[in-house]
Amino acid sequence: MKDVSILIGGRAGDGINSAGLIIAHLLNHTGYRVYIYFDYPSLIKGGHNFSIIRGSSEKIGAHRNRCDFLLALNQDSVDLHGDLITKNTAIVYDSGRVKTEGTGIPISDILKAEDAPPVMGNSIIIGAFARTAGIDWETVESVFRARIPKAVDKNLRVARRGFDAATEVRKIEFHEREKLPILTGNEAIGLGLLQGGLDAYIAYPMTPTSNILHFLAEAAEDLPLTVVHPENEIAVMFMALGFAYAGKKAAVGTSGGGFCLMTEAFSLAGMAELPVVVVMGQRTGPSTGVPTYTAQSDLHFMIHAGQGEFPRLVIAPGDAEQAYIWSSRGLAMAWKYQVPVILLVDKTLCEGSYSFEQATVPKTGLFPEWEQQSPYLRYASTENGISPMIFPPSPGAVIKVNSYAHDQSGITSENADTIRRMTDKRIKKEECLKKEVDSLDAVVVEGRTDAPVALLCWGSNRGVCREVAKHLDMKVIQPIILWPFPEPAFREALNGVNRIISVEDSSCGQISMLVARYGIKIHNDILRYDGRPFTVEELEERVREVI
Repeated sequence: MKDVSILIGGRAGDGINSAGLIIAHLLNHTGYRVYIYFDYPSLIKGGHNFSIIRGSSEKIGAHRNRCDFLLALNQDSVDLHGDLITKNTAIVYDSGRVKTEGTGIPISDILKAEDAPPVMGNSIIIGAFARTAGIDWETVESVFRARIPKAVDKNLRVARRGFDAATEVRKIEFHEREKLPILTGNEAIGLGLLQGGLDAYIAYPMTPTSNILHFLAEAAEDLPLTVVHPENEIAVMFMALGFAYAGKKAAVGTSGGGFCLMTEAFSLAGMAELPVVVVMGQRTGPSTGVPTYTAQSDLHFMIHAGQGEFPRLVIAPGDAEQAYIWSSRGLAMAWKYQVPVILLVDKTLCEGSYSFEQATVPKTGLFPEWEQQSPYLRYASTENGISPMIFPPSPGAVIKVNSYAHDQSGITSENADTIRRMTDKRIKKEECLKKEVDSLDAVVVEGRTDAPVALLCWGSNRGVCREVAKHLDMKVIQPIILWPFPEPAFREALNGVNRIISVEDSSCGQISMLVARYGIKIHNDILRYDGRPFTVEELEERVREVI
């Protein structure tokens, strides 16, 4: 099997996410490249949780409309996924809680015999899956010892009993190649920020970026990193700007509702020219919406958020490697241009898990240093609009930042000429930023590069569009930087294209509206806005309908 999909489902508290990751590592040990989609309701207890773990001989970033193995820890795992079950699906289930055909495992009896807690039921069914799929016990033991931090011996005992209770049904294919790390998008973002020199991360937990806070808080035990969980999102952004004023590279994490509260301080960053990175994880809205599901409906909000006019950079990576590279690059560019940078991601990317290939971050120039002169001018006019930046305490310098209109020293001013000149200064900075954007690899072109039909996507839809384009012999165009929009690179990507099909998780087609500002016509919009990402089969079917 060059491509295999495993669904494991159960109740909240059954450890479905952890189990899915262990299964992914089993596939990793057999040479597969993996992707995990995790689905769960916004409930503390109850509700149906499931993970779809897909392994492939090629790099992937999307799940499929079928499962080759179904691991059922409750009845919902069978009843709610009938559309994914085929005549070839191997079903492994808890015989005490599920009624179906397949391989029944007496999980309750095993737990009782081993005096093990209920959550270890997932270890039992993973052991049974391994035997069913032809994965040897040595691989199971190796993965468990590497991935389970507590009570590993007891987990192995119950898993072995699940292994022994099953028989081989469908042997998966083994590939002789190196194992790769498996990272969530959130972990890749956190690592990228650290690689870029992050000094402080401030966040109020909000799905889907909450795990960055957890990940970096753990990293802070061994690194010179400050991680803070303030009382609300307003405090988060103001605290980040305080760090920036003191010369510390700071980033914040949030989602749409939290960012709404941050917009006043976001505008302060624009006026005070304080660098900050905002990791903005989109989820289904408006308002609270559906907190644990995905969307791509905040693009125009990010481009226009805040009162007044000031430069910003909006970056939308599409997978773990891009998230790592561009979070680091975004932090560097925030400090080079002294602007807020938004890393615009979504639930699919943040909480999805990917096989991660080694990525190299291109170097970005630094902000200009202060040359000794008196008085120090925090907002000194320069040819490119970027002022020299120093931090307190600096002997002989008064370092004043201001949310009001101000002069070069940072002193409040309502003088008409001063207001105009300082506005022109910020515009110069934006023009300089745009020139650098135009020189970067801000638009990715994949698939058949001379194809007349192109799929346009951004963010996490990169993975599914790549697969469909390969099947249908199409080009894929993915702008990574969305603002300032990289128009020259985007137009170059359109060479030879006579039809553009946009793919987006929104109801309005926000990327289509954005490119229309530049006179570029989108011929078809394929939209999904029910909180779920496109599967490979669904998108291919919908593309075939319009070509």
